[in-house]
Amino acid sequence: QVQLVESGGGLVQAGGSLRLSCAASGRTFSSYAMGWFRQAPGKERENVAAITWSSGNTYYANSVKGRFTISRDNAKNTVWLQMNSLKPEDTAVYYCAADSRFGRVLAGTSDYWGQGTQVTVSS
Repeated sequence: QVQLVESGGGLVQAGGSLRLSCAASGRTFSSYAMGWFRQAPGKERENVAAITWSSGNTYYANSVKGRFTISRDNAKNTVWLQMNSLKPEDTAVYYCAADSRFGRVLAGTSDYWGQGTQVTVSS
């Protein structure tokens, strides 16, 4: 069982930065692939970024490539999403997800999800 708690969301002006954190409980965090998703009102959930358990592979949506960076520290049971050059279209609730299979994280069918943190980017 893994519990995920996101933090770091807030209100920022366009062009600004935020760093989201996802703290995980459970002794097997280091064996889980992790991902960040977002969902804006009226839109489908979007896979923003994902990372394998070893940090050997990462995935980024085209919409965030070059602006967002996913990273993790297995010793701290934490995964981060550094978001730079934020745009109003990045406004959404951001969710952290975990699964033993990277493919399931990419597919959005992870076993474990956090409650989400709101990110609002003003123009």
